[in-house]
Amino acid sequence: MTQRFLLALALLPAALMPAAVQAQGGLSGPSSVAADLTPGDGLTDPQPRSDFPRSVMQEGFAWKDGLAEQGLRFNLDYLALGQWSDSDLGEDRAGGGILRFYGAWQATDTGSLTFKVENRQAYGAVAPQFHGFETGALSITGTAFNDSGTILTNLFWTQRDPDGRWTLQLGQIDVTDFLDVYGMVSPYTAFQNLAFNTNPTINAPNPGLGIAGGARIGDNFYAVGAIADANGNPAEPDAQVFRTGETFKSLELGYTSGSDRLYFDNIHLTAWQSDAAEDGSRAEDKGLALSAAWFIDNQWMPFLRAGWSDGTAALYERSLSTGLGWYRRNTDLAGIGFNWAEARGIEDTQFTSELFYRFNISPDVQITPSIQYISNPLLDPASDNLTILGLRARVVF
Repeated sequence: MTQRFLLALALLPAALMPAAVQAQGGLSGPSSVAADLTPGDGLTDPQPRSDFPRSVMQEGFAWKDGLAEQGLRFNLDYLALGQWSDSDLGEDRAGGGILRFYGAWQATDTGSLTFKVENRQAYGAVAPQFHGFETGALSITGTAFNDSGTILTNLFWTQRDPDGRWTLQLGQIDVTDFLDVYGMVSPYTAFQNLAFNTNPTINAPNPGLGIAGGARIGDNFYAVGAIADANGNPAEPDAQVFRTGETFKSLELGYTSGSDRLYFDNIHLTAWQSDAAEDGSRAEDKGLALSAAWFIDNQWMPFLRAGWSDGTAALYERSLSTGLGWYRRNTDLAGIGFNWAEARGIEDTQFTSELFYRFNISPDVQITPSIQYISNPLLDPASDNLTILGLRARVVF
């Protein structure tokens, strides 16, 4: 197993380097460090309401801008999420916060080092990520807002082709930064329910050691692949994958209207496989995911996403999601999503919907109220539905 992993690791770069290869940003999805460091979306003409807190911390931001000119960009941000449900089961509220320090050092013209350290804490007895389970739904209603404590989610080297044809990443990676993504995949700025983030039929591992590569194939097609530690533990990073050989593999083939619109105009198919754990705690899992999203008039983003898995570790066995995003010129974002899902071993189906509005006080201060409605929650057969109100805040320094 270890020999096969090392061989695949060595062959991946060659497999992803045809005559024409991937755009420079091909491994930088909407929830990645690169996206969080880049103001705006690069497509619309944003007209923010204010420039707070930059306006009251001018010296500090000027210092940051000076470092950025020398190749070191970084942010410190804090996110908080509160949720309240009408369930008769468990705790009817959940809360949590995430403190993140992240950045990138452009060491050479074509090479950079990316880092991200986080501290995730629950405010009370239940963190939002587990609030759905607590209240009877087979659903992750507060993606990423858990109680993991201090974790290292990114520490990797990126190497790019000078002409933007291919990109490679090696080190401590989070595959959800680029795996089956679309414009509204980020739980920090868009939907909160996993049904509308990374596909809930994919058994994506926690951040860990891995290698990923992207390649542009002609003007409109691309490929992205990864091999990562299936037992990743960002709280205690290690290199045990070289001993166990237990890996998560993915390959995505996609179509886009142009490299500058990679995650806005995008249709792709993703195949993935995760090895079983030698201690018997996890069976082998594999599946397919299909995603289609298109940015219309740089304002509307309809999407359709589906997934299927063959295993026991992924949240759902089958999932189908659709919805619409509305991008505002004041950098606000509204979104509505609907999901149908089946879980292995449960005969019934669950329906989830989420509506949110991200109100941007400034590009660095966001308030996002949301409502999630779950019909036929699978973990509470006695309940017909569940409603969860949410309020998320984010401040970037």
